[in-house]
Amino acid sequence: MNQLASLLSRTSSSALGASSVPANHDLQAHDRLRVLMRGGSKSFFAASLMLPARVRAPATALYAFCRLADDAIDLGTDPAAAMTDLVHRLDAIYDGRPRAIDADIALAGVVHRHAIPRALPDALLEGFLWDTQQRCCETLADTEAYAARVAATVGAMMSLVMGAASPTALARACDLGVAMQLTNIARDVGEDARAGRLYLPRQWLREAGVDITGWMARPAFNTAIASVVERLLDHADMLYQRSEHGIAELPRDCRPAIRAARLVYAEIGDQLRREGLDSINRRVVVSKQRKLALMARAAGAAMSSSGQAGATLPVLPAVQFLVDAAACTPKPLPGSRRPLGERLGWVIALHEREAIARQEARGLLN
Repeated sequence: MNQLASLLSRTSSSALGASSVPANHDLQAHDRLRVLMRGGSKSFFAASLMLPARVRAPATALYAFCRLADDAIDLGTDPAAAMTDLVHRLDAIYDGRPRAIDADIALAGVVHRHAIPRALPDALLEGFLWDTQQRCCETLADTEAYAARVAATVGAMMSLVMGAASPTALARACDLGVAMQLTNIARDVGEDARAGRLYLPRQWLREAGVDITGWMARPAFNTAIASVVERLLDHADMLYQRSEHGIAELPRDCRPAIRAARLVYAEIGDQLRREGLDSINRRVVVSKQRKLALMARAAGAAMSSSGQAGATLPVLPAVQFLVDAAACTPKPLPGSRRPLGERLGWVIALHEREAIARQEARGLLN
């Protein structure tokens, strides 16, 4: 681990040089990455269809790299070796010479075009590695530190891609990422426990009278576990409310998609409550009809009120380092934009996918 920490430290300050990053990555590769997204998360994919075309492609690239990196570390036989390889892949991406891998080529274009600081994907990889180490979450702050790495990093990167780079917008995007991850944790308590993982704050479990060692050996649903799950969902709901102020700071054409993601994920927690908070014996699912209703409701997000109130909210301590890194990164110079002809070609190609996206949406949740 010392060697890995050294690698992360050495590379986290890599310059955002553009050098040989392709201006327009292969469109068939883009389609393959979208297939990967659809197979990984129906909720995320559904929300992505509501994004404007200019944001949908980079969002796909971010998701693809995150998904493949998580699988490489979590499903491989040597997590440390996988981590080292991913660090070197990020070196190549940030040097502008990505490996001949669809996800790497796509991510290279995104990080250079949108000035995404290296600290964000580095923190994401660290969180994936924590998964394999059965890291102990003693307090809520520890659980939030994990969520900051595996989810708030994505929120911050998406905020930059959408053009919302103020400290307030970034802090609220991180709130949303942490809230979503807390929802995931609450939904997957039984599945995680059977895999030897526990992300619920152990302090809360002891306060509820849970014998953690005994319970991990034989995970079972009871009122004590239910109380801790509900407590975590309540905290997630508070962060979902805070995130609304960040949605109001986004470009109008991006608000519906992000609100859709926020509403669908919060609904997972609501459905878990309706089913008695038992995430040990079953996995909560939000129905297709309910998802569609929430997506329709999210379409009104463009009329959101001002996000000025978000500036008065404190930054969650667990995500402060992400906000600082993203807010302090120099933005691309206007002259670094691609030539007009290339930009038009890219836009036209993406708009041709609008019809495909609409067809996907019809059968998305079947």
